[in-house]
Amino acid sequence: MTGPATLPVTGSPRHDVVVVGGGIVGFAVLHELLAAGHTSVALVEREDTPGTHQTGRNSNVIHSGLYYAPGSLKARLAVAGCAETKAFCAEHDLPWSECGKVVVATEEAELPRMAELVRRGRANGVEVTELDEAGVREREPAVAALAGLWVPSTGICDYGAITRTLARLAVDRGATVHTGRAVTSVTRRRRDAVVHTDRGDLLAGQVVVCAGLRSDEIARASGFDPGVRIVPFRGEYSDLVGPLADQVRGLVYPVPDPAFPFLGVHATRGVDGSVHVGPNAVLALAREGYDWRTLRVRELAGTLVDPGFVKLAGKQWRYGLGEMHRSLSKRAMAAAVARMLPGVTADDLRPPHDVARRAGVRAQAVRPDGSLVDDFLFVQDGDTDSGTGEGPAVLHVLNAPSPAATAALPIGREIVARLEGKSVDAA
Repeated sequence: MTGPATLPVTGSPRHDVVVVGGGIVGFAVLHELLAAGHTSVALVEREDTPGTHQTGRNSNVIHSGLYYAPGSLKARLAVAGCAETKAFCAEHDLPWSECGKVVVATEEAELPRMAELVRRGRANGVEVTELDEAGVREREPAVAALAGLWVPSTGICDYGAITRTLARLAVDRGATVHTGRAVTSVTRRRRDAVVHTDRGDLLAGQVVVCAGLRSDEIARASGFDPGVRIVPFRGEYSDLVGPLADQVRGLVYPVPDPAFPFLGVHATRGVDGSVHVGPNAVLALAREGYDWRTLRVRELAGTLVDPGFVKLAGKQWRYGLGEMHRSLSKRAMAAAVARMLPGVTADDLRPPHDVARRAGVRAQAVRPDGSLVDDFLFVQDGDTDSGTGEGPAVLHVLNAPSPAATAALPIGREIVARLEGKSVDAA
């Protein structure tokens, strides 16, 4: 990979396809382009290191596909990605474990929602076993619940390591990877597209924009209306320490609220053996706002005046205040964890030693009517045939939060198929 000191600053190199964004989805697209026979491909990443944002700042859970509406892109691609992520880790000797997950209901009102999870999971082909109180205790002795679900296919891995491996494999196969180079916009011309960066232009027959937190900005700067705005929601994590942490065997999740795409505060034993709890979901004060001190006034103002966010905030302000309380109060976060793991106190929570594990920012697409985009969202600007008068295809990945890391390899195939005009939209 080329870094900022060695990148060419003159000329406009030409490629079959240029991928914008060096998270796991971008590198999965690059991986699939090479597998499909493209010999001239490039990826441009604004940071110096691949996988810096959503990819490197999450729970590292390999999701089973339990939660997602049958027939949705998330359901189809996460179920496939669950198996493929494990196989990729095994093939390349990367850390992973199929530890399984227990989803627990701690009050009666959650039981109907749990029954819906069973229906969805089985419709998606996910193995799900219903547990009574004793069954939950057998799987996770420290957990108290009325009932639960055992999902054996859920696992854990290191998505940063997967992304670095995809990057290495791509370079070994002849791909060009530019890091430390920010894309500002894409201009479609009759027979090619110009990818404008802060260090010169690249020419491409087709472009895939996998820019995460900046995806809608790049779309608008390119003259394309994405129809959504990315709202950054920060989720913070803590390490769980002490005797209760020693008793957590795998993953423990609450029954999620169907009104939100967030899965709730959960406990996860990682591949390094530590147990972390979180995340909450608070509005970040900047696109890459990983703490309360990081504020970019223009970015925050843009979010606060966006009609979609205004409507969302008007409907969900109580929920938002609760999430802010858990962010600002370790005692409140401990109380949320104690619903599943009785006895957890604020003294049992510690900031992770690795700063990158302390918080992540979810790039959540919000529609103008205030609704959250619940499925993956891929929108194409232009035809797939770059020889037509309509110009080349520029495909924008506008909503790819969790479980996109799990689903990354199938997402790569889906996007390449769309560029080639072979895919049917399942959303």
